[in-house]
Amino acid sequence: MRTLHVATLNILNLADRWPQRLPLILADMAALQPDLLGLQEVVYPMQQDRLIGAAGEGHYGVIRGWAGRPEYGNSLLVREPLAATDAGRLDLGLGRAAHRARIVLPGGATVLVAITHLHHVVDGDADREVQATTMLDWLSGAPPAGAVIVMGDFNADPVEATVARMKEAGFRSAFAEANGREPAITWPSGLQAPAMDTDGDPDCLDYIWVRGDVRVVAARLVFDRPHPDDPTLYPSDHLGISATLQIGAGRG
Repeated sequence: MRTLHVATLNILNLADRWPQRLPLILADMAALQPDLLGLQEVVYPMQQDRLIGAAGEGHYGVIRGWAGRPEYGNSLLVREPLAATDAGRLDLGLGRAAHRARIVLPGGATVLVAITHLHHVVDGDADREVQATTMLDWLSGAPPAGAVIVMGDFNADPVEATVARMKEAGFRSAFAEANGREPAITWPSGLQAPAMDTDGDPDCLDYIWVRGDVRVVAARLVFDRPHPDDPTLYPSDHLGISATLQIGAGRG
C-alpha cells in the first residue's frame, strides 16, 4: 500500500494581478509539495507550470495537455522519483481538453491520472456533461491501472448532471469522502481585480475524483490563504484541493 498526495488548482492564466499572485502560489507550493499536481489555465510560453514545480525541494516533471490553442491549457506535475508514461490528450470541444498519464508507484501499483477543465458558461451543464461523458469513455480505453484519479476545474456545482455523471461512472469525490460534504466554495476565492470573472454564484466547482483500489485518508482546501497584508490578494480566483490517498488499499 502506497500513500499518494495529490492536488489541483486553476491558476487563472496570466490575468488579474498575476505578478502579485505568483509569489503566493510559489510559497504554498513550496509547503505543499504534492506527488501529483494538476494545473488548469497554464500559459506555456510563460513556463508557469515549471516555475510552480521549481518551488520547494521536490523535482517535478511536467506533462502538458493544451486546450483551445497550443500555448495554453492543463499541466500535470509529477514529483520525482515518480514518472509518467502512456501520456495522451483528448479534445473535448469548446476550447477544452483532458490529458492523462499512467504512474507506476514503488511496489508496482499503477495509477491513471487525468487533468481537465470543463466548459465555463454558467448555464452550460449540458455541455459539461457531454464533455465529462466523452472523457469517461476515453479513460475506459486507457492502459489498465489499479486506481484512477481525475482532477480539475469542472465548473459544475455538486447538484449538476456533470457531477452525477462522474458518480454514475463509479468515481468518488475525495473531499466529500474525507469530510462528509463538498467544500461550500472553491470559486471565487476572495481575489479582487478589475477584470475578474463575476458570472455565477459562489460554489464548489473543483474536484479530485477517485475510483478503484484507493482509499481517501484526508482532503482539504489549499492555495486558500490571502496575502498577510492584503485580504483582496489570493493565489488565484479558485481555491485548490489536496487529498492524501492510499493506493492498494483493497477497495475496488
